[in-house]
Amino acid sequence: MTAVAPVSHWFAHLDPAGMPAPRPRLDGDARVDVCIVGGGYTGLWTAYELRRSHPDLDVLVVEREVCGFGASGRNGGWVQGELAGSTESWERRGGPGAAVRMHHAIRDTLGEIEDAVQREGIACDWHRGGTLTVAQTPLELGRLRAAADAARAAGTWEDGEDAFLDAAELRERVAIRGGQGAWANPHCARVQPAALARGLADAVARAGARIVEDTPVTAIEPARGTVPAKAHTPHGTVTARWVVRATEGYTAGLPGERRTVAPITSSMIVTEPLSADRWAAIGWDGAETILDGGHQYHYLQRTADGRIAIGGRGVPYGYGSDTRREGPLPASTQRTLRGSLVRLFGDDMQDVRIDGAWHGVLGVPRDWTPFVGADEETGLAFAGGYVGEGVAAANLAGRTLRDLLVGRRRSELATLPWVLPAGTTPPRWEPEPLRWTGIRSVYALLGLADEIEHRTGKPSRVAAVANRIAGR
Repeated sequence: MTAVAPVSHWFAHLDPAGMPAPRPRLDGDARVDVCIVGGGYTGLWTAYELRRSHPDLDVLVVEREVCGFGASGRNGGWVQGELAGSTESWERRGGPGAAVRMHHAIRDTLGEIEDAVQREGIACDWHRGGTLTVAQTPLELGRLRAAADAARAAGTWEDGEDAFLDAAELRERVAIRGGQGAWANPHCARVQPAALARGLADAVARAGARIVEDTPVTAIEPARGTVPAKAHTPHGTVTARWVVRATEGYTAGLPGERRTVAPITSSMIVTEPLSADRWAAIGWDGAETILDGGHQYHYLQRTADGRIAIGGRGVPYGYGSDTRREGPLPASTQRTLRGSLVRLFGDDMQDVRIDGAWHGVLGVPRDWTPFVGADEETGLAFAGGYVGEGVAAANLAGRTLRDLLVGRRRSELATLPWVLPAGTTPPRWEPEPLRWTGIRSVYALLGLADEIEHRTGKPSRVAAVANRIAGR
């Protein structure tokens, strides 16, 4: 078999020769209890939890490429105890206190994942160092303080855990150029994301679920009366009591789902391993994940082998919900990410070699709030819309789906506010060309807002306009 170029540094780190060979594809029709479409974190955690709790269930995971091929093997490696969605959005779904319930559920998810990593012996560079959201200007510091005040008002700030660092306290942790302060939170871990995905796939197989790869699902069909739900592939049809859609940013490729989530592009570069002298100047000994304070934010990790990986949005969206992100990262996006490294850590970063550059898609729902659903009548279930925070959220979704699919519909997880009523779906995105125009405009305006604020030192109203258009 000809080697296939790795889709990310994370995969190249596992096997520099190329992507792993796929498991055998589906060979003819099959009938199972649960068919899971998608071999990323959501599908794998769902299969893992189902088989652990109900080892009698026949569970099949169907993956188009190889497990971890999509966002699960390309992301920034943040296992973050935080979910997308505003307090107002959560309370519209679940009433007063809904945001706090989701906050505690996702915070506790870190322990669930850590336990599984240790139990299954998954070598994924797990390090629970927390996260820092850093401010480099007085404007960013003011926004950060306002966000902290809002968290206190919502009940999601935790005294003794959340902390606001001044410039000197930030400098003791990491030397951010012009650092004004930071919001520190302990509920985040760093991982090598492709290693987590591949290790989890192996754990799923050991638990007794079957995984087929190189098997695209071309359509999902709901149950009709006594006829069960089906997942159609070129190699056979899978009939199941439940068909779970766990396709996140790739959902748009399924019939009827083009407007369910928008596949937004995220891009990353990774440096060469830095010298001991460079690390002595930077600090960052705690290996916290780092988020900058711009409107078009960037996310970073210090890798286990001493590199800096940094990501941002780049070209945000392809017309018609295009999900093809297998080609080289555009040079302009690489320059932008390199510029962000220089802005954060100083001019020395101009000379650091870049050892990897890649991109992929994540799923964004129209209301920017993730969701889970399961309809007993149709036999269809789904989860996603994590807005780039899916490394931890997918585990919570998998455990939520487990409870819904085995009939624990009154459990704590099954009654979380992100579970949609049976028969309902998230709000849909606008049709093209409105979707393309709107999303591209939002990201252009956010970039303009950053440019204006860096040039003038004054707040820009452009960002507020962008957020209104986006519906955030």
